[in-house]
Amino acid sequence: MYAHIVSLGVLGLEGYPVTVEVHLSSGLPKFVMVGLPDNAVKESSERVRSAVKNLRCPWPASHITVNFAPADVRKTGSLYDLPVFIGILAAEKQIPCPGPHQAFLGELGLDGSLRSIDGALPMALAAVKSGITELFVPAENAAEAAVAEGLTVYPARSALDVVNHLLGEQVLSPAQRTGYDAAGQWLGPDFSDVRGQAEARRAMEVAAAGGHNLLMIGPPGTGKSMLAKRLPGILPPLTYEEALETTAVYSVAGLVRSGTGLIWERPFRSPHHSVSATALAGGGSMPRPGEVSLAHNGVLFLDELPEFSRDALEVLRQPLEDGHVLVSRVNGSATYPCRFMLVAAMNPCKCGYYGSGVRECTCTPTAIERYRQRISGPLLDRIDIHVEARPVEYKELAAEACGEPSSSIRARVEYVRRIQQDRYAGMGFHCNAHLPTGILRQYCQLTPEAQTMLQNAFEKMGYSARAYDRILRVARTVADLNGVENIGTTELMEALQYRRMDRPVSPRFRTSMRTAEPEAEAEPEEEPEVNIPHIDPNLKIEFD
Repeated sequence: MYAHIVSLGVLGLEGYPVTVEVHLSSGLPKFVMVGLPDNAVKESSERVRSAVKNLRCPWPASHITVNFAPADVRKTGSLYDLPVFIGILAAEKQIPCPGPHQAFLGELGLDGSLRSIDGALPMALAAVKSGITELFVPAENAAEAAVAEGLTVYPARSALDVVNHLLGEQVLSPAQRTGYDAAGQWLGPDFSDVRGQAEARRAMEVAAAGGHNLLMIGPPGTGKSMLAKRLPGILPPLTYEEALETTAVYSVAGLVRSGTGLIWERPFRSPHHSVSATALAGGGSMPRPGEVSLAHNGVLFLDELPEFSRDALEVLRQPLEDGHVLVSRVNGSATYPCRFMLVAAMNPCKCGYYGSGVRECTCTPTAIERYRQRISGPLLDRIDIHVEARPVEYKELAAEACGEPSSSIRARVEYVRRIQQDRYAGMGFHCNAHLPTGILRQYCQLTPEAQTMLQNAFEKMGYSARAYDRILRVARTVADLNGVENIGTTELMEALQYRRMDRPVSPRFRTSMRTAEPEAEAEPEEEPEVNIPHIDPNLKIEFD
């Protein structure tokens, strides 16, 4: 006696069809599974046996062989309990054998109840591509799987519900597609709560408008974390394709809440500085998404950036550049998307008060340099905007007037994003931060005065080639916000001031430090004044 049941599997973010073949033969009773099942799949034999008996179905006194095809791909997880259960009953002719257009997913409890599984959405999308029209899943996964168009999803609380449906005794009601109302008001933290910090607020707007990475430097208590948590509120809403990608990542990670369809809120991930490189990039015995993938289409916030381990920081370099990460392990490899905005915050020194003007810094110049050198140059080059968060004065904190709300900033950001989408239509990217180097000069035309200014800044500040490209991308975003086509000195000047970490530690605060170096240092040459304390379009930069 033989039956074959259609199921599905997931590798990375890609689902694929799996055929569960059940053969009952004469001989001593035995339960054998083949087709590269892992331990979780092998343990399903006991779950299926208990579920069959507790649902008062006869257990076959036969040699049971279960094969999972394709046999060259390892099957993982407990999602094959339900198809094995249905296959055994179909092979014994207790129920009709399901057709090739029907697929089954679900973990069984010993009493026959169905429990939720991970990766329901990617497998549902793969079911549609494979010509499957009906999918039976646990009730907790129904809303998630119903997102796939052209697929009828049947939610079941128990394996008995599926059996009764196949027998025609009690037909299950299909799940309704939900989660498509993308329009809505941002209910998270609002920028109106932020007092002062005009320069940092402007930098956040520029970063959101162009999709740029951002680093905030400032003493403790200046509102760096407060600003970062409000960034998702000024980003444009997710498109349907972005929501689908985001939900797929969270589905594989098992983080989709029960009864949730598509995830429409942009992710905001803030791992602790003790996080490992594997937890950031993804991994495990079987590849799983890491924090960079969970932040896909959203924000990855790294507070106290120098406190992260060097390995964890360096693992960010390739995802920031490519927008995807390849996780390879002995048991398999998977590619996960990770196109996110990196927002980082750090103190200017170990004690946190270097150059603050509020307290004296207790760090030596050598200690300050050592603290900043925890962040490598290649990683800094991949962060487009470096902005200083200054201490907020009392009159700003005590002012009754609120700051500009997130809704107003978001309107400007959405307008600029639409300009970029029209400009780069059909090119595979939608914002200035992802503008390829090969066509950078085509879309970042400089006025003659701006070209001269950039040449002088490049020669005096010693920018890298990557920093040069990122200055142009940021200047392009500033020009879009200012409503001009060509990049002028005003736009370039603002972009140049966002490269603060490219400067060496200034000697101007050394005289105020409590702890001096054992030996007197030679007075260094005066450094060029490229950075501007506050954004003021009327200011001009002149180079000797």
